[in-house]
Parts: sequence; structure tokens; C-alpha cells
Amino acid sequence: SVMNFSASGLAEQLQFEGYSESDAAYAVAKCGADWNEQALGKALTYLATMPFSASGLQNQLTFEGFTADQAQYAVANCGADWNEQAAKKAQDYLDIMAFSRDSLLQQLQFEGYTAEQAEYGVTAVGY
Repeated sequence: SVMNFSASGLAEQLQFEGYSESDAAYAVAKCGADWNEQALGKALTYLATMPFSASGLQNQLTFEGFTADQAQYAVANCGADWNEQAAKKAQDYLDIMAFSRDSLLQQLQFEGYTAEQAEYGVTAVGY
């Protein structure tokens, strides 16, 4: 209820806090968590602090230990405007270094934005 975890992430955290592997596994199995909702909560936390493409967010969530299905659920239900996410990411890049229009488009697509989302993002920042 304090922060969002994947099942594996919660088990790792409990072990870090000194619980045995078997005690951590028992707690994860019995805690009653809805892992889709945990993935969604983690996605919303990420989106509140930094921009992501849909595929980038899905990759981050699976890196955090969520299953592919849980990550997909979170991405599908987080309510993100992926065009706006691309615009925010484009601005983040421009805040730290210079880009040509084409280079910025390529970078956004490398980050997982579609060509249309990248175009929106680059146009939104004035290119």
C-alpha cells in the first residue's frame, strides 16, 4: 500500500530487509496483491516523473520484474497521451544538448515512439 512492487521485486525487498527466501515467497503468495494494479501504479509513478514511450514503459516495467502481461496491462490502462510524452521527451533532450530536427526525430524513434508520435513531439518543441 506504500509503494508498487512486482512479485519478484517485493520478494527481493523482503529478503533485503532480512526475511528468508521462503518467508518472502510465502508473504508474496499470501499478500493478496493485484499484480496488474501494482504494475499500473508503478507505471503512473514513472509517468509522473519522466516521459516514456509505450514500449519504453513496458520495457521498464518488465525490467522491474513485472510479467509481460502485467506490463502490457499497465501501459494499456495508464491513460498516457503518447504524443505528449514524445513532446516532453523531446524537450528533455533539447534541455541538455543540441539536436537537428532529423536527429531528434531519430532519437525519439530509438526511444520507442512511433514515427507519428516523434513527429508530434518534434513539432511541439518548435522544429
